[in-house]
Amino acid sequence: MNRSPRIRGLIALAAVALSLYVALTVPVHLGLDLRGGTQIVLETRPTTAADAGAEATDRTVEVLRGRIDALGVAEPTIARSGSDRIVVELPGVQDPRKATDVLGRTAQLTFHQVLSAVSDADDVSNPLPKRPREQVMADESGQLLRLRPAALTGKDVEKAAARFDQQGGAGWHVTVDFKGSGGQGWARLTGEAACHAAGDPARRVAIVLDNKIISSPQVDPSVPCRSGISGGSTQITGTFDDGRAKELALLINGGALPVPVETVEQRTVGPTLGAQAIEASARAAVIGTALTSLFIIGVYRIMGALAAVALACYGLVSYAALAALGATLTLPGLAGFVLAIGMAVDANVLVFERAREEYDSRHRPTPRSSLTAGFRRAFSAIADSNITTLIAAGLLFFLASGPVRGFGVTLGIGVLASTFSALVITRVLADYAAARPRLRRRPHLTGIAHTGTVRAYLTRKNPNLMRHPRRWLAASAAVLALAASGIAVRGLDFGVEFTGGRLIEYTTAAPLDPDRARTALADAGFPRAVVQTSGENRFTVRTHHVNDAQAATITDTVADLAGNADKIRDEAIGPSLGKELRHGALIALVVALGAQLVYLVARFRWRLGTSAVAALAHDVVILIGVFAWLGKPVDGVFLAALLTVIGYSVNDSVVVFDRIRELGRRDGKEPFARNANRALLQTLPRTVNTGMGAAFILTALAVLGGDTLTDFALALLIGLAVGTYSSMFTATPLAIELHRRT
Repeated sequence: MNRSPRIRGLIALAAVALSLYVALTVPVHLGLDLRGGTQIVLETRPTTAADAGAEATDRTVEVLRGRIDALGVAEPTIARSGSDRIVVELPGVQDPRKATDVLGRTAQLTFHQVLSAVSDADDVSNPLPKRPREQVMADESGQLLRLRPAALTGKDVEKAAARFDQQGGAGWHVTVDFKGSGGQGWARLTGEAACHAAGDPARRVAIVLDNKIISSPQVDPSVPCRSGISGGSTQITGTFDDGRAKELALLINGGALPVPVETVEQRTVGPTLGAQAIEASARAAVIGTALTSLFIIGVYRIMGALAAVALACYGLVSYAALAALGATLTLPGLAGFVLAIGMAVDANVLVFERAREEYDSRHRPTPRSSLTAGFRRAFSAIADSNITTLIAAGLLFFLASGPVRGFGVTLGIGVLASTFSALVITRVLADYAAARPRLRRRPHLTGIAHTGTVRAYLTRKNPNLMRHPRRWLAASAAVLALAASGIAVRGLDFGVEFTGGRLIEYTTAAPLDPDRARTALADAGFPRAVVQTSGENRFTVRTHHVNDAQAATITDTVADLAGNADKIRDEAIGPSLGKELRHGALIALVVALGAQLVYLVARFRWRLGTSAVAALAHDVVILIGVFAWLGKPVDGVFLAALLTVIGYSVNDSVVVFDRIRELGRRDGKEPFARNANRALLQTLPRTVNTGMGAAFILTALAVLGGDTLTDFALALLIGLAVGTYSSMFTATPLAIELHRRT
C-alpha cells in the first residue's frame, strides 16, 4: 500500500476522533441572539487628552467589571473593542434599563460640608458661589445649598452595603466604611459641622454622586464639636427603596469611572426568540443536508454516498473547531454554518466531475485512477475558490461587528473544514471504495464511469455559447440598469444599524393591523415610526433614537392596541455609531472587490481578473437593486449575505478561468474565444450540480429558517442565481472582448 493513502487515512481518523472528543466535552458559546440577554456597547468620552486612548478604556473595563459582578448576572462578559469601545454581554437580562444606568453612571462620589443655604433674599436667578471653588447644588427637596470643596471622595471608601433597619425606623439605607485616612477625614468633616447650632444648614453634610446631592443629613446633636463621628463609618439615609439602596451601594463599591461613557449600541433578545432560531436553523440544516445528500447520491452514486458521509464529518469537524477556539455562535453564524454545508459540496463536485472527464477521455482506464487524477487536477480550482471566500470571511471579521463578525468566523471555519473534508476525508473514503474488487468489476456503480446528464447533452450538442459575447453583455447591462433604477427610484431602506435609532420587535396573541399601529404611535408622539410585519403575529417598530422612557411608551401603545404584546427584541444604535457602521460597510464592500481583484490578477492574467471583478460588481448592484425594489432592509445581516455572495460568485468565475488557463497552456494556438467556450462547456456540469446542492440548503434556510433568517437566505438565493449567470455570461464574454481589444 502506498504511504500517502495511509497517511491521509491516519490524519482523517485522528481529526474525526479528536473532533468527536471536543464536541462531546467542550460546549460552544452561544451568542446573546441565541440564548437571550442584552448586549451593551459603551464608548468612552475622555474630557482631557491625558484620558484618551486604550489605557483609560482598560481602567474603565476594570471598574465596569466590578459593577457587573455586583449585579449578579450569570456568566457576563466584558471586553474592550478598539481603543475606545467596551462590549458588555449580560445573558438573561431582559430589562436593560437598570443595567445601562448602572454601567453608564460615572459614579463620582464626594463628601462636602454645607456652608449655607441660598435664601429667597439671595439672587437665585444667578446663584453662583462667591468664592471660585465653592459649589451650589440643590438638595433632595430642591433647596439650593452652598458647598465647600470635597473633603472626601470615593477613593477614601473601602466598601458600601445596602441595609434595612426595621427597628430603628431608618428603613433602607447604605452603610459606608472608610479606609486609611478616610476615617479621620470623616471625623474632621462631621466635627466641623457639629460646631453649628441644630437647624443651621451648616450643620449638614452633603453626599454628592455625579454632581447631584443624594443625601444631606444633619449631624446628630450628640456628636461633639471638633471631635466628629469616629469609627470610620457612616450611613447614607434618604427616601431609598431596596432597589435604589442596592444600586447606590453597587456604584460606590465599583468605584468611579476614569472617564465618562456613553451607550452607543444596545441589543436585547428574548430567550424564546433565540430558542426558536436554534430550532428553525437546526431543522433547516437537517432537511437541507438530507436533500443535498440525496441529490449528490443520485448524481454520483457510491461516490455521492461517501461525499455525504464526508459532509457529516465536515459538520463534526467545524463544530469542534468552533468549540475549541472558544468562538461565539451567533444567529448569522448559525446560518453561515448551514451555508458552508452547501459550499462543502462544491469541492466534492469539482473532484468528481474532473474524474468523470478523465474517465471519458480514456486517459484513465479505471475509476480509481480517474479519481486520483481528479483530485490532483481540481486542487488549484478548489484552492482559488476557497481563498476568495476566505477573503470575504476575513473582511467580515475585521470590518464588521457583533453577530455579523460571528458569521465571518463561522464561515471561515466552515470553508477550512469543508476543504479538509473534501481533500482528505472524501479522498480516503473514495480511494478505499474504488479499490474494492466488487466496484472494480462494476465501475458504473462508482458514479465516475458515468457521463452524467448535463455532460452527455453538451457532448452531443456541443453548442457555441460564446459565438456572440456582446449579446450576453447587452443582456447583463439591461438587467444591471433595471436593478440600478430600483436604487435610484425606491432608494435603500437602511436598517437601524446603519442609520441609528431603535428597533423593537413584538409578538402578539392576535394579528395587529400595521396601519392602526402607525396611527396610534403617531398620536403618541412618534409620527416617523415605521411599522412592519415580520411574521405571523409578529411585527417591528423602527424609530429614530429614543430613550428608554419613550421606548416604554411605544410598548404601552402597542399593548393597548393588541391587548397583550411581548417584546422579544430591542436594538438601539447611536447616530454616531450608525454613521460609522455605514461607512464601514462601504469600506468593506470596496475592500472586498479590491482584494478579489488583487488576488485574481496575481493568479490569472489581468484580463481574467478584471472580468471576474466586473462580474462581481455586476452581482452586487443587482442584489442591492432587487432588495431596493422589494423594500427589504439593508442591514448588517444583508452585508454578511452580500460579502458571502461576492466570495461565492467568484468561485464560479475562478473555476471557468482556471480551465481557460489550463486549455491555453495545452492548446496555445487555439483562439481565446474557442478555449473560453470549451472551458465553459467542460465546467458547466460542475456549475449546475454545485448550484443545485447549494440551492437545496438555501431554500431550506429560507423556508424553515424562521423569520429572522428569511431575508438572509433570500439574498443568498438571489446571489446564487445571479452569480451563476454572471460567471458564465458576464465574466467570460467580457474576458473575450478584452482579449480582442488588447
